[in-house]
Amino acid sequence: MAFNCHCRDCQRASGSAFASILVVPTTAFEILTGEPAYHSVVADSGHTMQRGFCAQCGSPLLIREPARPGIVLVQAGGLDDPGRHQPAADIFQARAHPWDYMNPDLPGYPTMPPLPDSPLFRTQH
Repeated sequence: MAFNCHCRDCQRASGSAFASILVVPTTAFEILTGEPAYHSVVADSGHTMQRGFCAQCGSPLLIREPARPGIVLVQAGGLDDPGRHQPAADIFQARAHPWDYMNPDLPGYPTMPPLPDSPLFRTQH
């Protein structure tokens, strides 16, 4: 699952209008080289988020949420091929800047979609 998050925390962390995120089950995720440095924040969702970034260059890489230990949120910009990112929704649209363009073909949510029923956080098997 992939989405674009327009919350203020993602805006600050990305230095842009939103962050493009892929939801990956922790069982399918592995860091091959090095270890990210982490910074913890309380996000607009109300959850504590641990933002992982490259300790060498500072690039944002991933987000871990202790409230959802079964998933890791991977920053699309940190992928070897970010062009493969196919967002399925825009979340936290209520926090988007007036100049931020959102694809009208994608479903949008003013805040975080309801959990645990959100299709954004279901793990496909």
